Amino acid sequence: MQRRHEIPATPENMVWGYLDCNTPPVLEVSSGDSVTLHSFPAGGKETLPDDRSLVGEDYLLALDTMPPGPGPHFITGPIYVRGANVGDALQVDILDVKVRQDWGFVSVLPLLGTLPDEFTDYETIHPRIDRKRGVCIMPWGTEIPLAPFFGIIATAPPPSWGRCGSPVPRAFGGNMDNKELRAGTTLYLPVFNEGALFFAGDGHGVQGDGEVCITALETGVTGTFRLTVRKDMDIKWPFAESATHLMSIGLDEDLDDAAKQAVREMVKHVCARTNRTRNEAYMLCSLAGNLRVTQLVDGNKGIHMLLPKALL
Repeated sequence: MQRRHEIPATPENMVWGYLDCNTPPVLEVSSGDSVTLHSFPAGGKETLPDDRSLVGEDYLLALDTMPPGPGPHFITGPIYVRGANVGDALQVDILDVKVRQDWGFVSVLPLLGTLPDEFTDYETIHPRIDRKRGVCIMPWGTEIPLAPFFGIIATAPPPSWGRCGSPVPRAFGGNMDNKELRAGTTLYLPVFNEGALFFAGDGHGVQGDGEVCITALETGVTGTFRLTVRKDMDIKWPFAESATHLMSIGLDEDLDDAAKQAVREMVKHVCARTNRTRNEAYMLCSLAGNLRVTQLVDGNKGIHMLLPKALL
């Protein structure tokens, strides 16, 4: 029978700034179980608002007690999924994502972002979040609708890779910062370790494609995921789908190579789901596939392609 679990937002259930297959699991679940977990904003105390009454005690405890790693992201996990073996895929159904605090931050930071040499007047702002109305309010009054998601969704890296800093997304997923990975979407991740070892964190309230200044609206989120082991999928790279679209994901230091990978992956998945030839799938992608810049700021840049499933 499928069960529901919840992981409290406490330091012993999180890591700060890295993904490592040697991190002891915080929870063990069966394939098909759902898990609710919580995330804090990326960053340290320098990102907090002046009004400390807005900051949750659980977040302050994490900042005071957790050892920081090579990245800024708070990540919950890992979760051990029974029956997952190396070479399997982990199906991650994103059932729900909600903002869990009333503020977020946006920053321009040294040597980061898309135009680091042109933006050197460093600044952090703290938009207010109206959860009831579903908007964030910028300091100059503009209201932006919330569209929350987890910036980091991952399985643990292969053992040979050792401890990986959280900023750079790779074959295990990680800091993809893909705003399409929201509630209602299913993500498929390769499994590199027994139990898959699932992580999620880096809450975002809203983000544009590109994430150009280095941050989204960094904030706390709560999400529920259903984790299912797939023995019938041979994947080497993250792939996703919604009710209406297939989504391939390309990640590379070179944006051109990320785009090539996204196209290559979409052709592969179209051929796997239909009787189309590679040429036919390639031409379909040219006519109906939409390449979008996921993010430009995480070391490995991201491109994703969206293809309407109705055209299959």
